[in-house]
Amino acid sequence: MSDDAPFLPRTATPITTRPAPSWAKKKPLKSKAATRTKVTARKYLAPRDPHEHARKIADNVIEAWYQNYGGNSIEIPLGTVAALALLRNLPGFADWILNLQPHELPQFFKEIYLGHWTKRPDLIDRAIRLHDWAWNPDPDTQQLRAVHAVTNRAISTGLLDLTGHDDPYIRSEADVLSPLLTGLRHKSDKKWRGEYHTPACVSDLMARMLVDKNFAQTNMAIREPAVGSGGMLRSVAQRLRELQLNPHDYTWYGNDVDSLAAACAAVNAIIWDLGPNCHIGCADSLAPEDDYAKTLADAQDAFTQRDKAMGAVTTIIATRQTLRRLDQIITPKEKASA
Repeated sequence: MSDDAPFLPRTATPITTRPAPSWAKKKPLKSKAATRTKVTARKYLAPRDPHEHARKIADNVIEAWYQNYGGNSIEIPLGTVAALALLRNLPGFADWILNLQPHELPQFFKEIYLGHWTKRPDLIDRAIRLHDWAWNPDPDTQQLRAVHAVTNRAISTGLLDLTGHDDPYIRSEADVLSPLLTGLRHKSDKKWRGEYHTPACVSDLMARMLVDKNFAQTNMAIREPAVGSGGMLRSVAQRLRELQLNPHDYTWYGNDVDSLAAACAAVNAIIWDLGPNCHIGCADSLAPEDDYAKTLADAQDAFTQRDKAMGAVTTIIATRQTLRRLDQIITPKEKASA
């Protein structure tokens, strides 16, 4: 063939068809990364009664905690639900939470509590038993799996539908922490403590019977010496809102000898938006020296510590900004001289 002859492709060699091997007929196995699917919250058909809805959430959380061998530290599932109840129900937020991994949850809960600590350090300090576990540098992996199960079950049972509304009246329709606290505790423990929370229907009835516009004078103090998780305060606050009155115009004092119950009441005070003059103490209300003076002193100390910490953070941020500006000024001069 001459050099100037056009290029002609070779004739294709006939291929004999062979049966596919047995391994090729099977679908390849997917890796764990490929099989991991995004979890989406399914719409939960909540009971019409908010109190029944709260009980459903508590029952599901308790089941998830013990089925996953969470252990006897009941403050952990309580603190998990309390942290989630402090959130607002933004679009897509529930799905984002459901896709968090167990090891990511402690940091998430710390950020929730720290965010509220900047506003109400006194109440978050009172609730320390609910979130102290999240700061454990070496958490138990089995407990983290149980916390993950509790988180998923609480979200899937519509917790944010009950507590995540912008309107404080709607998110104060029920106490989520009360049935959870009493359900997690052993019967003998509740009997020894004498812990029997007043049913919401009874406290709501009492509030409607006792509180009217003539009774509820501005700047009056509302006291509950055995506050539990705060159910009576919730009922009074809801009654005030029904009368077009603002709970922020009143002073609230709640006290309980049980530190875990007081911790729940402190978180509920934020959820229910009882206002800046709400004080939750942990002491024996029958003791003669208990006149809320220690509670007020603890609150003042919490705000002082918060201000010092925020001042230190502000100083650090200002120092870093100054160093960056100096670096921007000095570096061009050094480059020019070089």
